[in-house]
Amino acid sequence: MVKDFVSLADYAGDELLALLALADELKALQKADEPHRLLEGKTLALIFEKPSLRTRLTFQVGMFQLGGYSVLMDARLGERETVSDVAHNLERWVDGIMARTFKHEHVVQMAECTHIPVINALTDMLHPCQILADVQTLREHKGHDLSRLKVAFVGDGNNVFHSWAHFAARVPLNLTLVCPEGYAGNPELVERARSEMQGTFEITHDCETGLRDADAVYTDVWASMGQEAETAERQQIFAPYQVNDRLMALAKPDAIFMHCLPAHRGQEVSADVIDGPCSVCFDQAENRLHAQKAVLATLLGDV
Repeated sequence: MVKDFVSLADYAGDELLALLALADELKALQKADEPHRLLEGKTLALIFEKPSLRTRLTFQVGMFQLGGYSVLMDARLGERETVSDVAHNLERWVDGIMARTFKHEHVVQMAECTHIPVINALTDMLHPCQILADVQTLREHKGHDLSRLKVAFVGDGNNVFHSWAHFAARVPLNLTLVCPEGYAGNPELVERARSEMQGTFEITHDCETGLRDADAVYTDVWASMGQEAETAERQQIFAPYQVNDRLMALAKPDAIFMHCLPAHRGQEVSADVIDGPCSVCFDQAENRLHAQKAVLATLLGDV
């Protein structure tokens, strides 16, 4: 198993499936109120450069449920001290580092210069923890045979989409990005994922084409953190890609709606969709806890 959890691209398909199986097991134990203190005495440093609800709470609660302890750090890496100096200090005190940062290279640098596990809890390039929870949710609602499923990601080809592409390149899954021209994600990352893809992989600007036969319709905010200056422009560009009843009708009749949250109702998704019966976004949020506990138990424990 890889030392760190920086990118899903670092893992083989069977390793990702093993993490998902463990997430399911830990969720069942939690629901049964059975103790699973696999990280007794372990400590995790939590670095936050960005605001957080789900990431902060699920990592803190997850460490507690696993018998460990977490320490919060609100800091901007590379300002007061170099990234490597921060990492070298932390590795003398704690058993692992979780970082939610702007610059992806900061997380990569921390992983490269420390001997303890580093977990990417979101960067401007990737969001692997989110996708692990998303796939756990997808399997709960649509079954474990992912090869027959199609996920249509509608909107910006952002960090969340990049990690979806990494997953689909390792575990057979059909993935389509439906986006405006010029928003198809990082070209190098996308082309590498395309070359490795085991299922179908498409990028289209046409909603009807992209959502046809979709089992899951996924969207995210149009302007991510750090892109606030582009909000007005993006609202105009992405308006035709709002996931509403009309767009959901283009997918399969039993398609589920997915969103990594936070959501802006009336922008990337209509209120009747995200608050309607097809929405599983709060299942995704719940599974952040269980999926991340699987990562923690695997990297910091003896699982």
